[in-house]
Amino acid sequence: MRFIKTLIIAVLVLLVLLVGITFSIHNTEKVVIDLVVLQLPEASLSLWLIAAFVTGGFLGVILSVFTVFSLKTRLGSAKRKASSAQKELDHLRVSNLKDAV
Repeated sequence: MRFIKTLIIAVLVLLVLLVGITFSIHNTEKVVIDLVVLQLPEASLSLWLIAAFVTGGFLGVILSVFTVFSLKTRLGSAKRKASSAQKELDHLRVSNLKDAV
């Protein structure tokens, strides 16, 4: 089973590499990117597209890390409040039993 998984992953990696190489071969024309206040140097279209894809992926991961960190912080706070409430409930139960006896 492990061999099949490794084989499938290897085939997928080779397929992605083949698509990437084909993409780069077919998009070799030079373009200049004009960002209104900044003009980027002339480079191949495939290079700019791959750079935009990688930059977007990197920014997505960074934003996800901040979101996950925020959610973990809120979860920790909720766990502390729940623990405090549980301790208070246990204390009230014990005090009710002592008052009844």
